[in-house]
Amino acid sequence: METLTELGTLIKYVILGLFQGFAEPIPISSSGHLVILRELFGIEIKGLSFEILVNFGSLLAVLVIFRKDIIRLIVNGWRYLSKKEETAKADFQFILFLIIATIPTGILGLLFEDYISEKLSFPVVVGYTLLITGAALWVIRNLRGKKNDGDLTVKDALIVGAAQAVSLIPGISRSGATIVAAMLVGMKQETALRFSFLLYIPVSLGITVLKLPKIVTSPEFSALMIPNILAFLASIIASYFALKWFINIMAKGNLKYFAFYCFIVGILVIIFL
Repeated sequence: METLTELGTLIKYVILGLFQGFAEPIPISSSGHLVILRELFGIEIKGLSFEILVNFGSLLAVLVIFRKDIIRLIVNGWRYLSKKEETAKADFQFILFLIIATIPTGILGLLFEDYISEKLSFPVVVGYTLLITGAALWVIRNLRGKKNDGDLTVKDALIVGAAQAVSLIPGISRSGATIVAAMLVGMKQETALRFSFLLYIPVSLGITVLKLPKIVTSPEFSALMIPNILAFLASIIASYFALKWFINIMAKGNLKYFAFYCFIVGILVIIFL
C-alpha cells in the first residue's frame, strides 16, 4: 500500500511538472493551473517553493530556445559599452529596457510574495483571473503593431514590466500579460514575443538564485526529492516543446484560441471548485 501511495505521488508530481512546463510559455497561466491541479489532486504545497523549482526548468528551456538572441545581446551590449559602436546601440538599449521592465516585478514580488501565496492561491481566485486573462487576449487578438526592437521606449518597458508584475497573481498569465501589454504599446508580434520571453529570464533567474538554494536544502524538498526532481525535468521538456509551438501560433496570429480556453476553464473552476 505504501509503495502504491509513493507511486501515486510520483505520478501526480510529474503531471504537475509537465502541466506547469507546458503552461508557462503559453498565455494560460502556469501558476493558476498549478493551483487548480493541486486542488484536484489533493496535494498541499505551502508557499511558492515548488513553483520556483519548476519555473527554473522552464527558464532553462527558454535559455536554450533564445540562446542566439541572448548571445547577440550580450556581445553587442559589450561592443556598445566598450567601443560605442552605433550598430550595437539598439541591442544595448534593448538590454536597458529589459532591466527597466524587471523593476516593477522585483518590487511587487518582494512586497507581496507572502500575501499572494497565502491569500490569492485559491481556485476561485484563479477562475476569475483566468477570465481576465482571456478578456485581455481577446482584446489584442487582431492587433498588428509596427515597433521593432530599436523603436522601443522607456515608457513601453515600464508598461510591459507593470503587466508582468500583475501576473504574480495566479491565473494572470505572465506571457499573456506581457505580450498583451507589448502589443498594446505597438510592438510587432515577433518583437512582443521576444521581449516577453527575454524579460522572463532576469526575473526567473533572480528568484532562482535567491530562493533555490534554500528550497533544495529544506526538509520538505528532501522528503520528496525524487518527485520534485522528476517534476523539474518534466517542466524542462514540456516548456521547450510548448514554447516552440507557441512561437508558431504567434506567427499565425491565433491568440483567440487561448482566450476561449481561459474563458472555458475559468467558468468551470468558478462553478465546480
